[in-house]
Amino acid sequence: MKDFQDEDALVGEIAGHFLPSGGRKIRLGIGDDAALWEPKRGFVTVLTSDWFLEGSHFLREQHPPDSVGWKCLARAASDIAAMGGTPRCFLLNMVLPAAGIGKWLKGFLGGLRRAANSLDCLLAGGDTTRGKRISISVTVIGEIREGREVLRSGARAGDALYVSGRLGEAERGLQLLRKTGGMANRKNAALRKHLYPEPRVELGRWLAERNLATAMMDVSDGLSSDLGRLCAASGVGALIDADRLPVPRGVQKEAARQLALHGGDDYELLFAISPRKAWQVPPSYRGIPLTQIGKITKGQGIKIIGPGGEDEPLRAAGWDPFR
Repeated sequence: MKDFQDEDALVGEIAGHFLPSGGRKIRLGIGDDAALWEPKRGFVTVLTSDWFLEGSHFLREQHPPDSVGWKCLARAASDIAAMGGTPRCFLLNMVLPAAGIGKWLKGFLGGLRRAANSLDCLLAGGDTTRGKRISISVTVIGEIREGREVLRSGARAGDALYVSGRLGEAERGLQLLRKTGGMANRKNAALRKHLYPEPRVELGRWLAERNLATAMMDVSDGLSSDLGRLCAASGVGALIDADRLPVPRGVQKEAARQLALHGGDDYELLFAISPRKAWQVPPSYRGIPLTQIGKITKGQGIKIIGPGGEDEPLRAAGWDPFR
């Protein structure tokens, strides 16, 4: 694939990797000044936007371009899932170097197309420009049945606290990638969650439609940081049982615990359930483990039951781009 010659050629290349504009919900897609999208009656629109930057979120010499394409949409769609919504379409904004990017772009668009198809989320438009390093911004538009949206602010003292999947696997994959150097091996199962995370859209929708979760968010920056945000929004505290954490396999116990508490990029769901409804939460949902890791408490602050059985404060030590 040759490098693009001008912006129109680049836009044409991007559009050519996706289905024709229009169709279900998108009345008008790529090709005009803006896109037109029609939400369903009885639903509310949910919007989210996310940056994905070379050197900060991915390394061109180590991350396969298709994984960058997959992940930039998956991580944005995870925010829709965290409210119980369904992603429907997205806008793609890209800053790209003027040359030497043709092969990378083809791989990127292939991964982005796979993610879009997997999520049934259509490309509606976006913008492109030149720059020295690759920068990607994705805006996802989704929908939630009116009155079923799940916010961070609904947790109450006594609620059971759950997470989906295993925590710390993505951070473990990143650690392995840093040690090995060079381009990541897509077939390495230990790297998969770091390279190709799966937003829990169906699980989030299931929890919302059944009015089970009182509060919910995705674990993107690490449990210790994200739980603090949920608790702050709800005006509550939390107590975590370290022995219940679903940690990565094949890692020494304490190291695994630290990964589960502070590792980012998992895009699992963290949610609170009223004790009256906790019996409705199965051990797993469509093969995804659902683990009760603690409970919501009165007051403020997050504590964890330490090795000696005593409560200890849990410091927020997840990902923070400004730290």
